[in-house]
This record gives sequence, C-alpha cells and structure tokens, in this order.
Amino acid sequence: MQDSVTSPAPGFVADETTSFERYSDLMLGLAFLATALVAAKRMSTSRQQQGGAETTVVTAFYSLILLTSVLRSAWFLIPSTVWQPSYTPMAVFAWDADHPAWVGASLSEVTVTAGSLALFSIFILILVYWADILKKYFHPGSRRSLPMVTFLGLVLGLIALELVNLALFLFGLYTTEGMILFNAVLLAVVSIICVCEITIFSHRFRTVLKTLGAINQVSTDSQVRRIVWITVTGNLFFFTRALLETVFAVKLLVYWHKYHTVAKSFTHLWWDAYTLITYWSEVIILALMLYILQSRFTGAQQAAAAAVATTNTAGYSKVPDAEPVATADV
Repeated sequence: MQDSVTSPAPGFVADETTSFERYSDLMLGLAFLATALVAAKRMSTSRQQQGGAETTVVTAFYSLILLTSVLRSAWFLIPSTVWQPSYTPMAVFAWDADHPAWVGASLSEVTVTAGSLALFSIFILILVYWADILKKYFHPGSRRSLPMVTFLGLVLGLIALELVNLALFLFGLYTTEGMILFNAVLLAVVSIICVCEITIFSHRFRTVLKTLGAINQVSTDSQVRRIVWITVTGNLFFFTRALLETVFAVKLLVYWHKYHTVAKSFTHLWWDAYTLITYWSEVIILALMLYILQSRFTGAQQAAAAAVATTNTAGYSKVPDAEPVATADV
C-alpha cells in the first residue's frame, strides 16, 4: 500500500487470485448454493401446507433465506475477474472512462449489499414478531400495529439508505471503497441493535414462559432452553459481524483521515480473513435457521397441545403467524 494516495489508482494493483482464494470462493459458493436448494425445497413444501398467516410467515422466512443464499452463491461462484480486475476491493470513481471496471466493481458491491440486506431482514422479521408478541403480554390494552407493516417499513428504510449510498457514488462523491465504508458502518450499527434487541427480548420471553408454565402447570423447560441456545448463537453471530464491520470501517476511516481518501488496496491476507469469517458465519446461521424451521414443522403436531399453554400460542391463537417466529428464535 502506497504512503500517499491522490486518486483511485491504487485500487488497480494487479493482484491475481491465489489458488487458496479460488478454492475458498468455490467452497463458499457451493455451501450457499446448497442452502439455497434446501430453502427452495422447503419453501415449496411450505406453500403446499394449509393456508393461513402461519404458512405465510414461514414461507417468508424461507424466501429470505433463499434470496440471501442465491445472491451469495452467485457472488462467489462467478469468477472474481468478471466483477473487477483485482480480487481485493478496488477504489474507482463512477463514470471513469480510464477505468471501465468501475461498473463491475460497483455491481459487485451492490450484489454483496443486497445479500446482506436479505440476511438481516430475516432477523428483523423475527424481532418485529417478538416485539408484537411481548407487547400483547406486557401491554395488553395498547394498540398493536401489523407486524408485516412494521417489518416492511424497516426494510424499506434500509433500502433507502443503500440507494442514497449508490447515488452518492454515482454522483462522484466517493469511490467504490466509499460505498464499502458506508455499508460497513451501517451493518455494524444494525448488528449492535440486533444484539441488544435479541438480549432484551430473550429475557422477557423467558419470564413469560416461566410465568405461564407455573400458572398452567406445564413444563416450559424445553422452550426456555431453546431461547437460551438461539440467543447465544444469534448474539455470537451479530457480535462477530459488528466487530468485523467496525474494524473494517475504522481501518478505512483512519486511512481517510491520514490521506483524505478511502482509495486504498486491501492486502490479500486481511481480505481473505475478513471473507472467511464473515461468510462462513453466514452459512452457519442460515443452516441453523433451516434446522430450526424444519424442527418446527416436524414437531408441530406433537407439540400443538402443549404449546397452547406457552407463549407460542397462549392468548395468541388469532394471530398464528407469530407461532413459527417465536419457535424459530425462542
């Protein structure tokens, strides 16, 4: 990396993709592709089930998992040279006639961003339904908004921010690595919020479950254990993501403060480590979601009677779409 940068030229350092990076991308692409195939099959099965709000919500979960996996597998399975000349992120301004690779570089970042939004939307949907269920128990007299309306509002808000990011890039305010910096800050903030919300809602759900179990003389130990398990794994994922994105953003900000630009070349070692930790953690969390949703389906009939006395259904039978959400993450 050069000590002084006055243009996006350093982003065009000729760095060939290493054999390790090709193998790593292939493995990640196949892992996401396998996840996409499972999600597509499950979504098809879900849509054939008896209609209702519950089926709609479960199908929405599978749709988001499918969208995330398809976008990620496409990004990894398409050779990196198709996106841009450099395997590591490159810094180039939009409409730069001397560097037409800005098109592929920006499309690469848009594809990554779309996948991240789809992934985070899964947990936004979960948290929205958690909030709706808990509001019924802790504030029974208050007016409740439609969960899907709230969910769509939050997701559209994130999409609007990303459109602003793209517009600022297209207007030439910063390079493609400026887009990366914007996304790193946004994802770090959203990850921290998710950690806080999951922790708070988990504590409240355990309180509700234990109270209902005592009142109805029904054991809720399995549900409580599931809450703890998902809380730990979910928080571990989001804490790791927040840490990675924060380090990523700070690294770029420090460079910008020193050289008044975020146009820089990432080393292969740094970028490889970031890629491996970030995207294998996504594969794990998506596989975990598929496992939990499958467990919800296969155990639904056996657990139906007991679930009436728990937070999954108690006092909430008129809104069955909350059941799979609570089960999926509780």
